[in-house]
Amino acid sequence: MNVRPCLLAMLSVLALSGRAGAADELAEVNRLRHAGQTTAALQRAEESLASNARDPQMRFLKAVILADANRRDEAVTVLEKLTQDYPDLAEPYNNLAVLHAAAGEYVKARAALDQALRLNPGYATAHENLGDVYAVLAGQSYATALRLDPGRTGIPAKLALVRQLATPQKPASAAASAAATSAR
Repeated sequence: MNVRPCLLAMLSVLALSGRAGAADELAEVNRLRHAGQTTAALQRAEESLASNARDPQMRFLKAVILADANRRDEAVTVLEKLTQDYPDLAEPYNNLAVLHAAAGEYVKARAALDQALRLNPGYATAHENLGDVYAVLAGQSYATALRLDPGRTGIPAKLALVRQLATPQKPASAAASAAATSAR
């Protein structure tokens, strides 16, 4: 499944409301993250949050760094808290859905994407991710139906189609994906 997180859109939306030095701090943490210096990026994010614990941009970026570092549970916790503190932001719900989908928790992913789209009906990345989640859920339902009644002749073709849709495509570079996301 090719569910896409959204980082740049969240950072650009929130940057408009940020404090003066926050953009520089965000840029430096993001630079460290993109340079593969995950530990340094996380440490710098923590230092920034020590002086401004409610900073939504840095909290979001911290969650992305934790997800990059395969610290899923911690990333989920940060994103869930972010959705509680800032319930009108769609991006944390999208990224929460990405983590749920990666863990095979497609019902939770669908719920998070539904919320993201209630908040921002024009959020193309969330729409695409919801389509990917529905494709996986459809595949699971078709597979169950076929197991329960192997004689149903139309199901194998449907199952093959949704499996093709849900098969991860060759991933685009993170920069290209982020550029496409921010351009929308």
